[in-house]
Amino acid sequence: MEREQLLKRISIDPQVCGGNPCIRGHRIWVSLILDFLASGMSHEEILDNFPGIEPDDIRACLAYGAEMSRERFVDLCMETNL
Repeated sequence: MEREQLLKRISIDPQVCGGNPCIRGHRIWVSLILDFLASGMSHEEILDNFPGIEPDDIRACLAYGAEMSRERFVDLCMETNL
């Protein structure tokens, strides 16, 4: 599935979840799925915990995160102990 098709699986509606990006048709935030993936949760674990979403929904969250990283930057400066 192409990036554009994946991104259509994400919705942003001010009336749903405060306008946070969600998996279309669900109230599951994109950021929640990205947090789970970052913490090491597998696609299969996510799918087991959220019946009704599909593997392409997880890929859509990744595609959305990639798009956002092109637009905004997070200051990752970390203190070092010397």
